Amino acid sequence: MADTGANAAGGEGLLFLTDEQLRKGIEAMFFAYRGFTADPDRILDGLDYGRAHHRALHFIQRQPGLTVNTLLAVLGVTKQSLNRVLRTLIEDGLVESRIGRKDKRERHLHLTEKGAALERELSEAQRVRMRAAYRATGPQAVAGFRQVLEAMMDPEMRRQYLMLRDRG
Repeated sequence: MADTGANAAGGEGLLFLTDEQLRKGIEAMFFAYRGFTADPDRILDGLDYGRAHHRALHFIQRQPGLTVNTLLAVLGVTKQSLNRVLRTLIEDGLVESRIGRKDKRERHLHLTEKGAALERELSEAQRVRMRAAYRATGPQAVAGFRQVLEAMMDPEMRRQYLMLRDRG
């Protein structure tokens, strides 16, 4: 059975999608994600870190001083799993946890120089891949790709994404 939806590119007409077209898109996402994570995974593997460590480093770099609770909301993980990740990053000297100035119960997270260097290395590996894909497909495809990704986000995720995007 075919699925229909409004054309996000401008709302003109309907875009008819077959199950086969959707399957191809889903498979492309799986393989693209494997490629997107492969380069940082190789770096992380040598350090005994995983993708959760990478995501934490990324968002702490993106918003220095963010609170543990904000990072919990952005990552959508349990407090227990985030605590394991943060404990490792702090013990290894990649992240600092500072007590809040206004609220002493808050913990604000900052990358150390060592943490910032690792985050740059991980991000650069992904930027190289993204830059090559963007150049190969052109500005219209890039804009369309971002629109598709944003449309796939749950409303709360989109709200968090837009807040981060608008800050940078």
